[in-house]
Amino acid sequence: HTHTHTHTHRHTHTHTREAYDDKQVVTEIMARCFIPTLITTTSWESFHFIGHEIRITEAMDCYGAVVWPSALVLCYFLETNAKQYNMVDKNVIEIGAGTGLVSIVASLLGAHVTATDLPELLGNLQYNISRNTKMKSKHLPQVKELSWGVALDTNFPRSSNNFDYILAADVVYAHPFLEELLITFDHLCKETTIILWAMKFRLEKENKFVDRFKELFDLEEISSFPSLNIKLYKAVKKNRRSV
Repeated sequence: HTHTHTHTHRHTHTHTREAYDDKQVVTEIMARCFIPTLITTTSWESFHFIGHEIRITEAMDCYGAVVWPSALVLCYFLETNAKQYNMVDKNVIEIGAGTGLVSIVASLLGAHVTATDLPELLGNLQYNISRNTKMKSKHLPQVKELSWGVALDTNFPRSSNNFDYILAADVVYAHPFLEELLITFDHLCKETTIILWAMKFRLEKENKFVDRFKELFDLEEISSFPSLNIKLYKAVKKNRRSV
């Protein structure tokens, strides 16, 4: 659904091993998505992860209700790195969950998932999560409203925030609320929480946010997909006591 801009200024030595790997993996990631040929009133797509067909209904009237490539990258990462990032029985929260694909994949991998987003997205989010995890997931995911920076102490009191992982895909896109996003990341994080965050770089804004983010968190790029302009990061709170 997103327009791909061809970047003419990309490095000329595209035939390097890395570029080849990127193309291979990107092809594999994109192949997980099946768009039905029959146009129906509700638009949906189907995705293949963890041996399941995941059907996602998209609401075309708002941003958060379309599956972006960053979500696919994050799902693919979770599935292919399930040993190193074991989700079984872990407490996981997704911010800006949108259609719920990432939360569904984390749930199918065995996590206790809380999928969060703005109130107007929760209906579609709940629908997608329920239909794709019922009878399949070890723990039924929860869906909760989370508007960044709003009522965090009330709805997510620090004392009960016990998240092993925070998942985020493309949360920086077109948002004026980046400071609130930062506050939210900070609020949900304990010393041991790991943030896994996939982001498509479209504008200067993304770089600015990354710089701001680095003031509070240790950020590590764990993979990069140049052909999609997407990077996957792992982050932990700065100056946490060494475990």
